[in-house]
Amino acid sequence: MSSHPHTVLPWAVRRTRLPLLALRCVACPSGHATVGNGKFRVNANGKRLDVWLLVNCVSCDRTSKLTVHDRVPVRSLPADLLAGYSANSPSLAADTLLDPLIARHNRFALDWDGCWALHAPPVPENPWPLQITVTFDDPVPVRPERLIAQGLGISRNEIAARIKIDIPLNRRTKQDFSFVLMGSVQ
Repeated sequence: MSSHPHTVLPWAVRRTRLPLLALRCVACPSGHATVGNGKFRVNANGKRLDVWLLVNCVSCDRTSKLTVHDRVPVRSLPADLLAGYSANSPSLAADTLLDPLIARHNRFALDWDGCWALHAPPVPENPWPLQITVTFDDPVPVRPERLIAQGLGISRNEIAARIKIDIPLNRRTKQDFSFVLMGSVQ
């Protein structure tokens, strides 16, 4: 980016609540579901276990199951994981929901609208150039251009003139990135 010394400012994108699932309901035309209280259902059949995460339709409240483990040997799962399923651990429900393999297997996508916030300290006076590092606590897909506009309170045209960045501004990303903010345009 630039070899000049920078003031480095950290930004963080954090989840404010669990995202909705873009998942078709069999009982109504709604296309969204929620994890609700994050409950698991564990079923044993001999020495094999089935584990599901229960989700509810946001319109009709119908309960559906997302497969977490299907017919796995009991001994193949760690004891603390089994205890988390039995206790309906909220953190385990969140981790399960955010797992891309679970989403792919159960054919749902996450709807992150309104589920995240940008935590950014105020920009100091005349710190030009200013390097800003953006970290993601969860895999929230955002466009860097919109995130920068929100964080700095500037227009997209001004972003194009004042930002030096190595990734595309108009494509969604879930990865940490950094950019350099140059002085104001004359």
